Amino acid sequence: MSTNDLPATTVEVTCTINGDPVRLTLDPRESLLDVLRERLALTGTKKGCDQGHCGACTVHLGGRRVVSCLTPAVQAAGQDIHTIESVAGPDGGLHPLQQAFVDNDALQCGYCTPGQIMSGLACIAEGHMADDDQIREYLSGNVCRCGAYCGIVAAVRQVAGMTQEG
Repeated sequence: MSTNDLPATTVEVTCTINGDPVRLTLDPRESLLDVLRERLALTGTKKGCDQGHCGACTVHLGGRRVVSCLTPAVQAAGQDIHTIESVAGPDGGLHPLQQAFVDNDALQCGYCTPGQIMSGLACIAEGHMADDDQIREYLSGNVCRCGAYCGIVAAVRQVAGMTQEG
């Protein structure tokens, strides 16, 4: 008998997702990514590698960025979670970082963009913007297969109010 054949126990969890209180009954084996996408229809958070390598599933949990594919959903208990859906203004207008991505051609196919933006917001909030190299290092957990890295760094730099490096 494998562990997948064992009956799952469930755990009751309450948390706040994008400002809304949520009560969930979870299988402890469920990832935060799967709960967000499959159960709550918050599909802005992307499922890329499902192994924590690409960063497409980056969200903020308790004020810090996490790859949601590797985060057990039960860790959301009592936490405040923010996904890409919470970034735009209440009027639907783009957040300054979203607009900076447009202004700096920081997206091509757009698949990595939600995770890149969530990591970029954390980079700015945590003050990891001494120079372009520090921005690149902080965002290194997010992969862009289209290669829009120069635009991504420029977008973060723009919102952080930095001048361009020579």
